[in-house]
Amino acid sequence: MDEYHIGEMIKRALKIRKRYHTLEIRQNGKEWTPEQDALAYLTDAAIVGRNVMSHQESWPKINSAEELEHKLGENMWWLIILADRTGVDIMQALEKFLTKTENIL
Repeated sequence: MDEYHIGEMIKRALKIRKRYHTLEIRQNGKEWTPEQDALAYLTDAAIVGRNVMSHQESWPKINSAEELEHKLGENMWWLIILADRTGVDIMQALEKFLTKTENIL
């Protein structure tokens, strides 16, 4: 996956989030806050944990392969959204993390 492709995926992720904001306004009268987005992400991250357990057969099956793939993608989506809402360039953050970790190891 090249950087251009990732950039396009980030744009798509942000576009989808705007559509969810419209739904939130219709349902609740206002958009979710960044804190609410973070809580939604944490919930989905926990579900990834359960799906991995299911995939490793240490938790009852819940259509683990398909659900795990979906939730991993959704978690990446949430991280893009959280970065955007907090003013963090997700690509730059990843680059810095990788470089720092490579240098440590």
